[in-house]
Amino acid sequence: MPRLFTGIQIPRDVATNLATLRGGLPGARWIEPEDYHLTLRFIGDVGTGVANDILVGLESIRGRKISIRIDRLAAFGADKPRTLFAKVVTTSGLVELQADHERLMRRLGAKPDTRKFTPHVTLARLRGATPETVASYIAARSTPDMLVFDATEFVLYSAHDSTGGGPYRAEAFYPL
Repeated sequence: MPRLFTGIQIPRDVATNLATLRGGLPGARWIEPEDYHLTLRFIGDVGTGVANDILVGLESIRGRKISIRIDRLAAFGADKPRTLFAKVVTTSGLVELQADHERLMRRLGAKPDTRKFTPHVTLARLRGATPETVASYIAARSTPDMLVFDATEFVLYSAHDSTGGGPYRAEAFYPL
């Protein structure tokens, strides 16, 4: 049973720039730069038949290229930080694309994603990091300049059954 999700791949130059932020945070398990992505819809573990339906169904999603701008560092889990990420500026084009993915997954029988869409690139999973340590880490680093790119496609990814963080495999690419 594959574990699937859709996302936007982060270009190599942007990933290299983000990778300069790695290190110096106790309890961080850093994501490899080649696995950086912006998740549009986590799908989860599905059977082969559903996976094939998703593979075909995603072909119906059309959009326009979207300008992606990485804004700043942040963390999920205020009292118990669990993820360090680079926040992506929310745009109408990005929200519309994510909503198209959500509608398609629901039509194909996936459970609704109850989390609010927060566009981001996960940089590290955190274990045992204190809110103070994470806040200090973020305050001491600024997001590298010029982290802007045009997304001209989205990707169907598969992941190993794990606690997250890759490695991920691009199964199919879809133009915007």
